[in-house]
Amino acid sequence: MSDITTTSQIIPVILCGGSGTRLWPLSRAGFPKQFLVLSADDSNQSLFQQAIERIHDIGDAHIGHTLIVTNEDHRFLALDQLRELKNIQATLLLEPSGRNTAPALTLAALYAQEQGDDPILVVTPADQTVKNAAAFSKALKQAVRIAQEGAIAILGITPSAPETGYGYIKTTSGPGKSNGQFIVERFVEKPDAQTAKKYLEEGGYFWNGGMFVLKASVWLAALAEFRPDILEVSKKAWQEKTSDASGDALFVRPNPKIFNQIPSESIDYAVIEKCPASAFPIQMVELDAGWNDLGAWDAVWQVGAQDKDGNVTNGDTLLSNTKNSLVHASTRLVSAVGVENLIIVETADAVLVADRKNSQDVKNIVGQLDAQKREEKNLHRKVSRPWGWYDSVDEGERFKVKRIQVKPGASLSLQMHHHRAEHWIVVKGTAEITNGDKVLILTENQSTYIPQGQTHRLANPGKTPLEIIEVQSGSYLGEDDIVRFEDTYGRS
Repeated sequence: MSDITTTSQIIPVILCGGSGTRLWPLSRAGFPKQFLVLSADDSNQSLFQQAIERIHDIGDAHIGHTLIVTNEDHRFLALDQLRELKNIQATLLLEPSGRNTAPALTLAALYAQEQGDDPILVVTPADQTVKNAAAFSKALKQAVRIAQEGAIAILGITPSAPETGYGYIKTTSGPGKSNGQFIVERFVEKPDAQTAKKYLEEGGYFWNGGMFVLKASVWLAALAEFRPDILEVSKKAWQEKTSDASGDALFVRPNPKIFNQIPSESIDYAVIEKCPASAFPIQMVELDAGWNDLGAWDAVWQVGAQDKDGNVTNGDTLLSNTKNSLVHASTRLVSAVGVENLIIVETADAVLVADRKNSQDVKNIVGQLDAQKREEKNLHRKVSRPWGWYDSVDEGERFKVKRIQVKPGASLSLQMHHHRAEHWIVVKGTAEITNGDKVLILTENQSTYIPQGQTHRLANPGKTPLEIIEVQSGSYLGEDDIVRFEDTYGRS
């Protein structure tokens, strides 16, 4: 039996559009931090999965379908991770471009109201971590009760240090507080160090973690009051939406041409910061639960399981006379000797070494990668695809070698290449190969050749993963040399 006294349906809204550039090289545009396993618990869940389960763990029978607001590029990453969660049903609202969080929440509110109710939306970013699940559930239940009464509830993080990387919530003193519940006086921008220290000395200031609880109708009414331009264009894009399904998951797409005309604005700037002393009451619930947004590698070190020397390690690592450092190994042995306060992150194609106190500046490296148009900004050597993955294990002039895995029952698109030929060798499982007008069934140790310009397709008709080695040869081996004729995943 739930202890939340509400008959309204509760809809989790997971905002899943960030890129997490400060956690490069592990987090990249093609596989951002919300899909990484970074926290120190034993769940082995990504931040995205944790965000969903935290809301469902409040144990209320009225929790409805989860709404995931993400983009086309990440839809199958999200779907794969959703399927690892038990008893979670979700709808994915796919943005054609990033327009910040206010349009994202507006899509969720419009969808929620279309279902014939006025549900309570529990809105959270997908890339945060919380150590104390019980404290989070208690605060969230209190916020839901506030929202049921028609007010906006925001979770305010108990500050543990004069942090300059967060905006702050200023609450009223005296009678404004009741059982961890506060009246919001105003919002203040990210302060400098001296101002942040003053906030903590004065008291009544909390970090703004970007978590809100409110009815769908309240959001839409407040948006109509404060930013009718965002609401008007969002409604037009929503009215011309399309949808399709992948298994039991629904993809909903607003009209891309109209959506791209929506002003880009955050939830805070568009509405929340204008609510104090307005017709839209806003209250804050204090959240003291070991919250962290993992905004930089130093934050990952802070929440990690530190050994007696203050080190946090992951993967195959060996340390000697090393203190207060984070060492993350993805593909090989990484050792550190006689160092302190370092961040060392190794992946198959990049290594980061940084002073912990400068870990926010990793974004500068990402900026340089972007300026040089290097693929290390966007993709790992191992790249996830809706049908499985590929790993580019070697390449040189006029050749590239890939290891490819295809999920049971999945297939690549029917395609051709203008500039390369391909050799395929099956190393595990069964492959169904369309090669021109022929269809072949190959098993372990068998191979075939795909000539340049030949229409072809690779599929896995079996019940176990298919693995092949692909050797490409030709004058141009870029991923954009693909002409798709048919595609299960809507990419043709």
